[in-house]
Amino acid sequence: MSNWIINQGLSAFILVVWMGINIFLFVYFYLFYDLGPQFEYTRELLGSALPWARAPAAVLNFNCMLILLPVCRNLLSLLRGSFICCGRTMRKQLDKNLTFHKLVAYMILFCISKSYFEVFWYTHHLFIVFFAGLVFHGAGRIVRSQQVTDPPHNNSLCENQLENWGETADCPVAQFAGGFPQTWMWVIGPMIIYLCERLLRFIRYMQPVSYRKIVIRPSKVLELQLVKPGFKMQVGQYVFLNCPAISQLEWHPFTMTSAPEEDFFSVHIRLVGDWTEKLIKMVENLPEGGMAVDGPFGTASEDVFDYEVSMLVGAGIGVTPFASILKSIWYKFKDSDPKLRTKKIYFYWLCRETYAFEWFADLLQVLEKDMEERGMRDFLTYKLYLTGWDQSHVNHAMVHFDKETDIITGLKQKTSYGRPNWDREFEQVQQENPSSVVGTFLCGPQALAKDLEKKCVKYSDVDPRKTKFYFNKENF
Repeated sequence: MSNWIINQGLSAFILVVWMGINIFLFVYFYLFYDLGPQFEYTRELLGSALPWARAPAAVLNFNCMLILLPVCRNLLSLLRGSFICCGRTMRKQLDKNLTFHKLVAYMILFCISKSYFEVFWYTHHLFIVFFAGLVFHGAGRIVRSQQVTDPPHNNSLCENQLENWGETADCPVAQFAGGFPQTWMWVIGPMIIYLCERLLRFIRYMQPVSYRKIVIRPSKVLELQLVKPGFKMQVGQYVFLNCPAISQLEWHPFTMTSAPEEDFFSVHIRLVGDWTEKLIKMVENLPEGGMAVDGPFGTASEDVFDYEVSMLVGAGIGVTPFASILKSIWYKFKDSDPKLRTKKIYFYWLCRETYAFEWFADLLQVLEKDMEERGMRDFLTYKLYLTGWDQSHVNHAMVHFDKETDIITGLKQKTSYGRPNWDREFEQVQQENPSSVVGTFLCGPQALAKDLEKKCVKYSDVDPRKTKFYFNKENF
């Protein structure tokens, strides 16, 4: 249990607080409309529908206030970059922004289906129309409460004396008025933030982008090296790319593979789907400025240098953020950067096909040689795994077993066939770093994420003198 708290404690606490606020709002407003004397006559007309409609509306207001914030990528990047505002544990929560966004959306879906489902049905793809309807929905002040009169209207005395209303001092005619609209007060702040977010994205869209280099590799991977005025990045960050020649509405996220120390930024795009297929076919004929770039945006990998020891796990094209990290490490060693606190990196790359290794092997060869020359061979431990192997691969490897370099990658570290034994890997890291805080970073499928997260919990110890593993996953 204590190991689980290390990785998931704050997430669970935030979830409990969020759920607690939802429950409190529902119960409070249900009782307010069900028991409040100012709604006694309204309840006579509407029955139990009044509290059952207004309580979900309060929960709806709260979650509509929250739902825009997790998709304000520039705001999240700003918070992530502020060490004063966000420590390591809090930054991990920012990496779960899409999960929280979906969670809030599910709550909104539940509340709306209980109240006015038809509004949701027609507007769930048009959030602007939805928010406009949400804000102006209460402008008609349909739900009316009883007003205080002088002399006061005694409900218990007058409810059975309708014919005497206005004729006796104890039973003046009851006065009703609609309440002041409140929904706009819940959502106005997030809406302004989101509008500023969209304005910033539009400004970035209009900024010119030039091509420094275009490479189409045999493994159906397109490398774009781009230059944009005023563009600054950190390791592991990603950008959204748009090609107006293909579609002005489609934006796709890609992790940058370049290092912050370089005078350009690069992305590697694998041929998957119609958009990437069209892009690769026409990329050589793109006019200057034919790409639009939005970003960069922060991810979990930005924190890699905050750990003394880091485990980097990439699956397929998911290796891209770690290319940026390893390049940056090379520059930091080259410039003898005194701020580098990382002492050890374990890098694991899982690929289905052999040709997927081609574009990354050159970087590993440079790092491998540089570490040897500096007498820091132990700084980087990397292991490559071919998961889509067959018997021909094994036979080929056996024939060339005595070679000093790997037959697939040309590296001194031989490629392994199959999948890693994660228990053995975590035990090795734990033994080699008995009192370190280890950051485990993954860019890969959800199934692998669940497995690695369990291993981080299993091999972490709350004792500050022993090893702790913190799990971090890339999310777009």
